Amino acid sequence: MDKLKFYYSRMAKNGAIFLKWLIVSMGAGLLLGLIGSAFYHLLAAANAFRTEHPQIIYFLPFSGFIIVFLYRMAKDDGLNTNIILSAIHSDTNVPLKITPLIFISTIITNLFGGSAGREGAAVQIGGGIGYYLGGLIKLDEFDRRVFTMCCVSAAFSAVFGTPIAAAIFAIEVVSVGIMYYSALVPCAIASLTANTVAKALDCRGEQFHVLYITEFKFDTGIKALIMAIIASLVSILFVVSLKYCEYHFKKYIKNQYLRVFTGGLIIVVLTLLLKTTDYNGVGIPVMERAFRGEVEPEAFLFKIIFTAITLGCGFKGGEIMPSFYIGSTLGCFVGRYMGISPSLCAAIGMVSVFCGVTNCPIASLIISLELFGMEGIHYYLLAIAVSYMLSGYYGLYSTQKIIYSKYKNQYVNKIAHH
Repeated sequence: MDKLKFYYSRMAKNGAIFLKWLIVSMGAGLLLGLIGSAFYHLLAAANAFRTEHPQIIYFLPFSGFIIVFLYRMAKDDGLNTNIILSAIHSDTNVPLKITPLIFISTIITNLFGGSAGREGAAVQIGGGIGYYLGGLIKLDEFDRRVFTMCCVSAAFSAVFGTPIAAAIFAIEVVSVGIMYYSALVPCAIASLTANTVAKALDCRGEQFHVLYITEFKFDTGIKALIMAIIASLVSILFVVSLKYCEYHFKKYIKNQYLRVFTGGLIIVVLTLLLKTTDYNGVGIPVMERAFRGEVEPEAFLFKIIFTAITLGCGFKGGEIMPSFYIGSTLGCFVGRYMGISPSLCAAIGMVSVFCGVTNCPIASLIISLELFGMEGIHYYLLAIAVSYMLSGYYGLYSTQKIIYSKYKNQYVNKIAHH
């Protein structure tokens, strides 16, 4: 009888916990679905306006003044994705001001021709709101961390349209080698809710059509493996380039206004010299061309340069979409010379570079399924596994912890190289 009472008591407690997370996660999904949709449409409008009025890029150096001014008014230039990860694994305080700052700054960066993405910004938007609301509704320290992950998933899902990957990404990106399964239900509910809201508000998730997927055999598998090796090295190059540019801009140009003006001016000059706007903004049209096998061989390299300069000098935005751009254009280029579909290689390159810079193999595999479908799964699995190992302990986020070694069944607990 006592055991029966214990089981009923345990079931009631579990049910109460589930009900709590069901309510707060759906609420988070609804809120972030609305905010994420607004961000999506404003960013799309900014990129469309710049495409129709390419001369606006001449104002890029001056637009950086607005971003610097906003962050200086907020008295904190260190607000970025790293603070969100810190809040999740060590309860670092996240001020709500991070949300409007990154929201406005990312739109400005894309409107005037800086090279930056949107998903990293979505992580900051979701994390900032999640941490604030978690305190507002009196969640304890541990539940507040879960709620922050929940809101990150919702924002990512609304902006990018991959709800399954968004749910997994939030619980995988914080600490490499472990996943925060206690956040699985909240993240799943919030992500799916936000995605439903975003779809209702006409936010179209990205879909890339992979052409000519050949049967997975020994020779094609070897080619995919080679592609993954190259992608892992390029992912390291991207991470190091971001750090290198940021370090040297800060070292040699102390004044923030002069720094962002100089970086913006370099982007303008490079754009004029190359006579193309392919490397400005998010770059979705170029990625679509990569899946048709129609990009220039040097596209991935110039995107690295443009993004490193843009973010290094003080403009704001995400690094994930640039990693997709770099991976897809690299894959298209390499595929031409390996005798395998450039379109398939674009997909392999995209998920390989994404995995290399985020250290999230499970989210990478799921995002490949949501973006490309099941047909090439054997290629994506192999490439992601190889890229995860060979990219080493490099990553976009300096507060991301490597809990378990990538090479041995060994606890290491170190910070990812940035």
